[in-house]
Amino acid sequence: MTQQTSTPSSPSPGTGAAAAQTRHADDNSAAAHPLYEQALALLCKLVGSPDAQFHDGQFEAIEALVEAGRRALVVQRTGWGKSAVYFVSSLLLRVRGAGPTLIVSPLLALMRDQVAAAERAGVRAMAINSANATEWDLVRAALAADEVDVLLVSPERLTNPAFRENQLPELIRRTGLLVIDEAHCISDWGHDFRPDYRRIADLIAQLPATVPVLATTATANSRVVADIEEQLGAGVFTIRGGLARESLRLGVLRLPDSRDRLGWLLTHLAELPGSGIIYTLTVSAAEDTARMLAEAGHEVLAYTGRTDPMDRELAEQKLKGNQVKALVATSALGMGFDKPDLGFVLHLGAPSSPVAYYQQVGRAGRGSANADVLLLPGSEDKDIWQYFATASMPSEGKASAVLEALADAGRPVSTVALEARVDLRRTPLELLLKVLAVDGAVERVAGGWQSTERGWVYDRERYERIAAARVNEQDSMVVYEQTNGCRMEYLAAALDDDTAAPCGRCDNCTGRWFSAAVDTSAVSRAGESLRRAGVTIEPRMQWPSGMDRLGVPVKGKLKAEEQNGTGRALSRLTDLGWGGALRGLFAAESEDLEIDPALLQACIGVLRDWGQAGWDGAGRPVAVVTVPSRRRPRLVRSLAEGISSIGRLPLLGQMDLQHSGPTGQRGGNSAYRLAGVWERIGAGPDLIGALAPFAGQPVLLIDDLVDSRWTLTVAGRALRQAGAGAVLPLVLAQAG
Repeated sequence: MTQQTSTPSSPSPGTGAAAAQTRHADDNSAAAHPLYEQALALLCKLVGSPDAQFHDGQFEAIEALVEAGRRALVVQRTGWGKSAVYFVSSLLLRVRGAGPTLIVSPLLALMRDQVAAAERAGVRAMAINSANATEWDLVRAALAADEVDVLLVSPERLTNPAFRENQLPELIRRTGLLVIDEAHCISDWGHDFRPDYRRIADLIAQLPATVPVLATTATANSRVVADIEEQLGAGVFTIRGGLARESLRLGVLRLPDSRDRLGWLLTHLAELPGSGIIYTLTVSAAEDTARMLAEAGHEVLAYTGRTDPMDRELAEQKLKGNQVKALVATSALGMGFDKPDLGFVLHLGAPSSPVAYYQQVGRAGRGSANADVLLLPGSEDKDIWQYFATASMPSEGKASAVLEALADAGRPVSTVALEARVDLRRTPLELLLKVLAVDGAVERVAGGWQSTERGWVYDRERYERIAAARVNEQDSMVVYEQTNGCRMEYLAAALDDDTAAPCGRCDNCTGRWFSAAVDTSAVSRAGESLRRAGVTIEPRMQWPSGMDRLGVPVKGKLKAEEQNGTGRALSRLTDLGWGGALRGLFAAESEDLEIDPALLQACIGVLRDWGQAGWDGAGRPVAVVTVPSRRRPRLVRSLAEGISSIGRLPLLGQMDLQHSGPTGQRGGNSAYRLAGVWERIGAGPDLIGALAPFAGQPVLLIDDLVDSRWTLTVAGRALRQAGAGAVLPLVLAQAG
């Protein structure tokens, strides 16, 4: 570890009682400090080098924590050594008789790295998180025996009733140092806001005033810094360093479409230095890209929120051991992942802000002199940004519905049961509950969630300001892509680093360091991969809970004789291949047109592959039936007619709309989606008559878009009851 020359910058303007103080590093005075030699010896052990020296600001932060018991905020670039500050401070405090350090850490991958780093330094570290529940008793026993120097917990643990009531009080009583890692998650303005992190302000308030607190992050602009300082409390000691990364060589390459971007990747992946990370904006893109690269002979693995936790850990190990060329990942692989020699980070599609981009590219070049960073932006980026921009912000109507449902219940309600009372899917419902819990309107207790009856007011102005900030960040990312100036300087300036200066390494400073050439055969191969069609649609087999509350008399499992067979969709809307054409087709402003011949041929290809797979055991369909469509009747009818003609299958007609047809909108939760179609799609007399000659035989059921699968389930059930054998759904697009 070598001495750095960057100087902590001035903090953001004071925020009342939380006004920050910034101290500049002074090597001479620090070295003369009696604590310095002891701290330096621990640092040398931590990094495994007898010649290690503190970076500017590291010892000053340690001193503030250990000797002054201060609350400190460290904003420094990735690889600067923020973990060294809290590990060295922990050991120094332990020698002085303090209790264990409590580190709130947001990701399992980050926890694993932190525990491993602590063990190398002789720090006894343990973790409590969702992935190691079987070890919790061992952790508690080690804490009771005072055999733990550092305990890592996930922010979600702070909301767990049993943990909050049984373990947290004793931890607070004994904690010698509280560390909030990736502290930008505290802030609404941070690029990765997490509602559970807002609980930390309550945790800080419960700590004795003598317990030091350290917040660390590499991705905080002045607005985020001010927000964190306010939550840490009065007299925060803030150190901000230069954020430019001298090891990184940045570049941007704009290519016409997904086929060319993937073609570039096939052409040049082997040339990229060492092993690295290929980031995508969606799970589907990560999985499709990983599949294509693997089929071309590259050692890659997908890493997304859909990846099994055990498989994630294995993938991390393989990347660290250079057993794979790359992980193709979403933001699920992000904060804190530590591979010092990571050779490159490449993005297929741009993150929604320079701050988020800086955080992800910071995985590269942490312990090496050189690493390559290349962005290949996509035309679909803005649509994806728009979706995620407001995902963490509550809707006033949905929030009021949740509070009303909890108040009416008069007792704790589980998330599953709440879905039958509020039309929200599981993930956004859980996120909304966390936001309401942070605001004090609800609380999680044994048995579920309950209202605190404290009242809640929708802060419209706040959420509008956050939404506007997200738009500004998106615009800034476009500027980064198009700028003729230094890219590293732009990123550092976006984080309000007043030391930002030209890097002399990026493509704009020195000229393009990467080839823009794309092998035509690679483009063809990418095109073939993107044209690959067919997504499996698994049949619904279980009715949602609580349907009786919505007037639907079903529960438990669907009867075998009422279930659909396994179906197919041409593509997901988020896929890199057919997804682009389908997104345009299903855009709100799009006109209802007859099926494009290319899409029809792609669907025929799906049927061909499906047939070669034995129709999943159901047998070849003998006829075609359509689901009625209000918005795209021409599209659905022409698709059915095309398949009927090419496949020589009789088109029997469409299902009937009953009681005015389905109610509700796409995107609601399962219970409400089922209630909206229940007994509203059926088989009329004409269709029943047309089905009679084909009784007991497989039927192809055609629709345009599948989301919750309840429309297909109810329609298929009606066909089965009308005498059809297996019902095989075929749709153009699957949402998500």
